[in-house]
Amino acid sequence: MKTQPSRGPLTGIRVIELADEQAEYCGLTLAGLGADVIKVEPPGGNPTRRIGPFYQDREDRERSLFFWQYNRGKRSIVLDLQRPEDRDRFRSLVATADVLLESTPRGELDGLGLSTTTLRQQYPTLIVARVSPFGDHGPWADFKGSDLVHLALGGVMMNCGYDPAPGGKYDVPPIAPQMWHAFHIAGEQLALTIVAALLFRWRTGQGQYLSCAIHEAVAKSTEVDLMTWVMRRSLVLRQTCRHARENITPHPSIVHTKDGRWVMANLGTRPGETKQLVALLEKYGMDAGLDAEKAALPTSGRFVPGTGPSTEKRDHAMEAVQRFVRAFTYETVPWREAQEAGMLWAPLRKPHENAMDPHWLARQSCTDVEHPELGRSFRYATSKWLATGTSWVVGRRAPLLNEDAKTVGLPRGRDLPVIAASAGAPVDEGLSPRGKPFPLHKIRILDFTWFLASAGGTRFLAAFGAESIKVELKSHPDTRMAAMAPVGGRAARDRATGPLQGVTDPDMGGQFNNKNPGKRGISLNVRHPKGLEIARRLVAMSDVVAEGFSPGVLDSWGLGYDAMRAIKPDIIYVQQSGMGAKGTYGRFRTVGPIANSFSGLSEMSGLPEPAMPAGWGYSYLDWMGAYSFALAILTALFHRARTGEGQWVDASQSEVGLMISGTTILDWSANGRVWSRYGNRSPYKPAAPHNVYPCAGDDRWLTIACFKDAEWRALTQVAGHPEWADDGRFKDLAARLLHQDALDALVGGWTKSRDAYETMFALQRGGVPAGVCQTAADRCDNDPQLAALSWLTEVTGTKIGRWPLAEVPVKLSESPAYIGGRIDRGAPCYGEDNNYVYGELLGMSSYEIKALAEEGVI
Repeated sequence: MKTQPSRGPLTGIRVIELADEQAEYCGLTLAGLGADVIKVEPPGGNPTRRIGPFYQDREDRERSLFFWQYNRGKRSIVLDLQRPEDRDRFRSLVATADVLLESTPRGELDGLGLSTTTLRQQYPTLIVARVSPFGDHGPWADFKGSDLVHLALGGVMMNCGYDPAPGGKYDVPPIAPQMWHAFHIAGEQLALTIVAALLFRWRTGQGQYLSCAIHEAVAKSTEVDLMTWVMRRSLVLRQTCRHARENITPHPSIVHTKDGRWVMANLGTRPGETKQLVALLEKYGMDAGLDAEKAALPTSGRFVPGTGPSTEKRDHAMEAVQRFVRAFTYETVPWREAQEAGMLWAPLRKPHENAMDPHWLARQSCTDVEHPELGRSFRYATSKWLATGTSWVVGRRAPLLNEDAKTVGLPRGRDLPVIAASAGAPVDEGLSPRGKPFPLHKIRILDFTWFLASAGGTRFLAAFGAESIKVELKSHPDTRMAAMAPVGGRAARDRATGPLQGVTDPDMGGQFNNKNPGKRGISLNVRHPKGLEIARRLVAMSDVVAEGFSPGVLDSWGLGYDAMRAIKPDIIYVQQSGMGAKGTYGRFRTVGPIANSFSGLSEMSGLPEPAMPAGWGYSYLDWMGAYSFALAILTALFHRARTGEGQWVDASQSEVGLMISGTTILDWSANGRVWSRYGNRSPYKPAAPHNVYPCAGDDRWLTIACFKDAEWRALTQVAGHPEWADDGRFKDLAARLLHQDALDALVGGWTKSRDAYETMFALQRGGVPAGVCQTAADRCDNDPQLAALSWLTEVTGTKIGRWPLAEVPVKLSESPAYIGGRIDRGAPCYGEDNNYVYGELLGMSSYEIKALAEEGVI
């Protein structure tokens, strides 16, 4: 990949941001992609200027590292929208904008004469993108949310935490991964949908209204728990730093070094890998007691990492790994040698350690940004991918309050159009089952993705109307074996009162169905000369080639970027790997848990040290990587629409992890502070109580977050203990923060005999943010708000039948997504569309297709 260009793909796009922490990450993403983001702040500054940590620990509206992190590259103007003259100035700004990004309280803009309906009537090309806690309609629309509450109600917390006590009872509450992930999840999905709306506007000239409920976005961002319940009525159980699954596995995935740090020592997902382990341990003379045959891995099918067959028998291999790793310090443990031998090992890094890593610095994942008024530069996470045609824009440090009041109104200059000269109403495009056009039209993807981190990205493109042709090879299939359909199919599921047995047919995996709906599927052996020629012909008729292999695989087939560009000069080639192709880690084996570990996310989540990290109970960076992968494809398509230029995008999961950990990197750079875990509390946006409390029943928990004294007083009234508010230890927030252990004991004593939902409803009626830690069963069967938002869509697969699938969470008023895609179908069976692709698209006869199959080409 040659020298980085300096232009962002959204250069020339203007965004007006009227947002708090719910939407600032989305605005940061758009600014990083080159958009001119103008932040409208109230007098005194945005509330996020009061979120810590603070530079030199001095609380000041210009020293919030949180504000610095999420507002880099933006401009600031102060407007008091209660004043008519400032409302007029706001309208003048909106008149120059492409996007209005807002997360204001429900009804606030309506009351000011600035409703979405009014603004869209005045400015028909405007895209209004709204973030709300629970959506603007439905029974929970007025609920109060917070990061903790959303992670609870959305199901993340019931996937994350520590192993149960002997006997299977959980004695430690679920853990909310730290920090601000509910807003990251919503922000990623809203950002990619905004670009889809820009593409729709490019060809039609139409703006539209986008609505993102954080609750819905989070509720479908977990991994196997949702489809395991949907398909077989079975729940998953959380485990320490490894995948939540239907049964507790006794084998740890992380191992202690002699100096108290941790290493992910996953044995991998391919058979025979214990031979490499034996060789590594033999090299260091530590293979005693290890029998390669006893330690052999299961060899049937390809499973989602962390969900394959397990055994309760003694795990000699992991015992040997534990002995081995304990012989080393964190700095000396030979995890690189393990990786070079093909094993899935990685250190559980702290976030700042990535900020010093030459690999990430070479990729410009982290960059020093000057703060001239302080006479210093600080290190930020600044990029999620490299590309040949566009780049991430580092931009200026976050704005001082009202810093840009004099310049935001100056005339704009655009060197590239943002709406095509030929734009007009869609004609003969074919409508989606929603009765409206798709965002994308005449876009074809040659889809070599596999695993969720890449296949989940093209899932969004298919839902937006692209034709995705998924390529598989029988000897190297995608991860089809998870959340399998039940024996007896949908009828059996509808009758079920308990967990059902799953089938073993790889065409009937529920998780595969949920990550690949709306795609076509072909079998193709690209390593065969005839297969390579077919792949070249498909490149010639495609707009995008997407892949998720280890870097270099397509090159080895003769399908590298230069080869593809010679076939089709404006081809867009987007690859997703764990660490990125450029740099020293490009060939590392990486799946979701490894990316979590390496990026720092696993180490960040859990109770305070000396407790071990709880990590994540699923491959969080698979979904977050998928959202970012979709964003990379969409921005490349937008750039090509404006310039005619294709490009190569080199994306990675781990860089997404760095970006969303940016505040911790900045705190290290500015204050020299190394991240330390804080459990379920809230040190940076002070709140007390702010924790997870036991409720009546088995493993039932309730989150409560009181940021204001009024919320605390309301809690005491709901609890029937108004005297708590008069206790000197709890009289105000400052006092409560000093006595959190006593406060938690008091609140937990009240909740432990109460029903979780009844308590949540009572607290929410009183104006207290609270949320049940919901399982997949709760979200599917007991959550009326998700039902009101139509969060699942029934789609029929050819063999698997009709099942609910997670819909794109952002609602588009004029070009809504549909998860079944243009073909209105579930995920493809293996090779299901061979006749369509080889016959209809490539013009082969049935005889030719049969001959290719007999030769092992397809």
